Amino acid sequence: MKEGKLTLVVGASENPARYSHIATKRLLAYGHPVIAYGLKKGFIEKETITTEWPETKEIDTVTLYVGPSGQEALYDKVIELRPQRVIFNPGTENPVFYKKLDDAGISYLEACTLVLLSVGDY
Repeated sequence: MKEGKLTLVVGASENPARYSHIATKRLLAYGHPVIAYGLKKGFIEKETITTEWPETKEIDTVTLYVGPSGQEALYDKVIELRPQRVIFNPGTENPVFYKKLDDAGISYLEACTLVLLSVGDY
């Protein structure tokens, strides 16, 4: 298996009913290393949910599980990471953020991380 894409899951939650939780587990199962970032510290299996914004510049993908109203504080932080792409999962679509990413030369897509993984397009 080729090496996975380091993915920042924004909005990670210990709640197993949350899509961010399911996506984190699925990303790991598909061999993608994860940084789980959330409002509360915790765990998704053995993966730590951190409340500290990552400083690494090695992040390939940022996948968002935070609605548009909660994204404003993240605009500059995400852009500073210079990811290859940002995935806007259903319910996180944000044209204001799209423009900022376009201006920064960062690609984005409106998609579901779970679907991308399941069809082999991640």
